[in-house]
Amino acid sequence: MERGERKRGGWINESDGSDGGVVQATAFYGVNMKHKNKEHRNAYATMVYMGMPRDYEFYVATRVLIRSLIRLQVDADLIVIASLDVPLRWLRALEEEDGAKVVRVENVDNPYKGQQRFKLTLNKLYAWRLVDYDGVVMLDADNLFLHKTDELFQCGQFCAVFINPCIFHTGLFVLQGFIGAYFPDLLDQPMFYPHLNGTTLDGHYRLPMGYQMDASYYYLKLGWRVPCGPNSVITFPGAPWLKPWYWWFWPVLPLGIQWHENRLQTLGYAAEMPIVMIPSVIFLGIITMTRLARPSISKLCYRNTDKSSSLMQTGLKFIAIWSIIVPFAIIPRTIHPLVGWTLYFLGSVPLSSVGINSFLLPVVPILVPLIGVLGSLLVIACPWYPDRVTRALAVFGYAFCYALIAWGSMVKVTARLQVSLEKRTNFPKIG
Repeated sequence: MERGERKRGGWINESDGSDGGVVQATAFYGVNMKHKNKEHRNAYATMVYMGMPRDYEFYVATRVLIRSLIRLQVDADLIVIASLDVPLRWLRALEEEDGAKVVRVENVDNPYKGQQRFKLTLNKLYAWRLVDYDGVVMLDADNLFLHKTDELFQCGQFCAVFINPCIFHTGLFVLQGFIGAYFPDLLDQPMFYPHLNGTTLDGHYRLPMGYQMDASYYYLKLGWRVPCGPNSVITFPGAPWLKPWYWWFWPVLPLGIQWHENRLQTLGYAAEMPIVMIPSVIFLGIITMTRLARPSISKLCYRNTDKSSSLMQTGLKFIAIWSIIVPFAIIPRTIHPLVGWTLYFLGSVPLSSVGINSFLLPVVPILVPLIGVLGSLLVIACPWYPDRVTRALAVFGYAFCYALIAWGSMVKVTARLQVSLEKRTNFPKIG
């Protein structure tokens, strides 16, 4: 079949492999998916679009993905399929700074209206319109490449990984030939293994698990035990707020630091550093102000009113909650985990200092919750656990010991608060 005929394929599929469902490709007629600066026969492609709560984070992930492929010196063009509403400054950064080739498209209407998280994922179907290339590897932004994977261009007309026994994953799939088709029997196809002489295969193939290593498999043994195929690409198909680019992902899920190391070596963090300085200045300002205003604040908090006791307790609870929540809200979400957690503690300490200086409370017992969080992070981040069971037992043992310390600190704070009240008022003891 000639290339001009391939462009007119009528039926294409984003199937899960469990049925032969198809989606009609009427949205693609007349769309020019050729790029004037084609440099290679093959291409890696990914997509960016707008309309989701985490658009910026996925844009950053796309840039890291593109730059990591460049760092691996892949022998292919790098294509970004971008919807028309993506900001132009993002597209310029992808083209001019990252070396990608951007193709702008209209969003594909998703007939599955209930899938809000994946409402624009059918834009992947535009991969079938990249007819200027012999082969295309279509990628999600949350792929972490460990090795060069150009051997994938030897695969057949359609190749994908089954990350569970019966459903293939569209986070990475290979297209050759661009014939309109559907894939109801991919599960029954042979496994792809590249020929040493570089021969391009014909037909449909299942890709080895090593090309889409689900991050959850790592956490079973805290190491990779993927026996089939090269361990080349990690994917993170879990909940959106557990993607590896969020600073709180690590150390609870240890692979996050590997993604950030990849970003540090490719894209860097220059865009976030000015934003990091803002909360740092705010936190240091809070510490200074509460320290200087300590006498006045304490007199205000211990004023002789009938509602003094209840207001103090409410105020302490409010400060405790804010010292945990506020830092999460103002720290840039895609910053390096070590910087993110440092800012978190830097923010929690000044907010806790408000309670310390306002109610003249002992410093160490008030900071015990933060010390406990820091200790739990160190226990979780320990790299010498043989498996997840051992790590879970270590965390449980730490939590048991810490609970005793936390209880003791709470008793001390309550006693100190009671003594301060009795010195200034004759109110009954706090229950």
